[in-house]
Amino acid sequence: MNRRKVRMRKSLKDRMRVIISGGGTGGHIFPAISIANAIKEIDPDAAILFVGAEGKMEMRVVPEAGYQIVGLPIAGFNRKQLWKNFKVIYLLIRSQLKARRIIKNFKPHVAVGVGGYASGPTLKVAGGMNIPTLIQEQNSYAGVTNKLLAKGAKKICVAYEGMEKFFPEDKIVLTGNPVRQGLLDQSLTRDEAVKHFGFDPKKKTILIVGGSLGAGSINHALQHNIQMIKDHPEVQFIWQTGKLYFDKIAKRLEKESKIENLNVMTFIKDMNMAYTAADLVVSRAGASSISEFCLLHKAVILVPSPNVAEDHQTKNAMVLVNKGAAIYINDKEVDEKLLPTAIQTVMDDKKLQELKANIAKLELPDSARIIAEEVIKLTEK
Repeated sequence: MNRRKVRMRKSLKDRMRVIISGGGTGGHIFPAISIANAIKEIDPDAAILFVGAEGKMEMRVVPEAGYQIVGLPIAGFNRKQLWKNFKVIYLLIRSQLKARRIIKNFKPHVAVGVGGYASGPTLKVAGGMNIPTLIQEQNSYAGVTNKLLAKGAKKICVAYEGMEKFFPEDKIVLTGNPVRQGLLDQSLTRDEAVKHFGFDPKKKTILIVGGSLGAGSINHALQHNIQMIKDHPEVQFIWQTGKLYFDKIAKRLEKESKIENLNVMTFIKDMNMAYTAADLVVSRAGASSISEFCLLHKAVILVPSPNVAEDHQTKNAMVLVNKGAAIYINDKEVDEKLLPTAIQTVMDDKKLQELKANIAKLELPDSARIIAEEVIKLTEK
């Protein structure tokens, strides 16, 4: 038994070891898993350890993807009520101490930060221990944490041009954002996907998503305009409410007779099926989602969330809007504008084709593989 343990320790010592840190939302977690999978494709023997935040969705999703994860007791800063941050500072100190223990035990050759609460303390500690660090900045407007971490980072992988205004130019690699595995399955046809949702392939279909938790303003706009959905049976709606809103919406819809052109669900697990079915997508403007739309050449209406740091979703959206690659609706105007704009757009074949053609020009394929290669270069150094 002892001999077997020695062999296992020696085996780990001889392998490339990578820490990937971050999470909090699917927009951070799924790209992180894609990077890990790409590293494994290049080097199947690589040892990968994820470091996330206790209680966040990465603690469930990462093990489901087959990787080990350790949680830090980290929490985000309260930007509106600063006096509530004493506990946050205490948790940050605890997280840095725990990150140091994790790094000492695992002895990574490189640490990768993908954004989210855990990436800050993990990469700060790793850099202080002379371990090369790589940052993946997903947004067109860099966050405060990544701007601070950039000083010690060896490489910064970005998804947008012009990021030298935030980071040292010699560290930047334009890679794009990795997307969820399985989205590029070309075997599925639109007809099959539309029928999967119980709809008619001959009719136009709009997919409405607001992230895994949901988007309050988008959900409110649809509830407020249920009659408009009923008045347009020529258009079909797939509506992902998010788990925070589903029960309330379900109760609201119980008051209506069955709406044949509406399929409401909490969460869509098979997003490839949903994207394939959709002629038009309505979404928030998270960086990961935008990368998926570019790669899949989807016509999209973007409603940026106003509740994010530095209003980065609006900045993400405007990169596409300024190139004719998306339609923008301000969150404050969503009640009156969202459904009329979506219905008008999906019935306009010329507009749909224009949006698809323009967003296709912005795709950056093979992002996960390119980032994985940059990670491996750092381990070799």
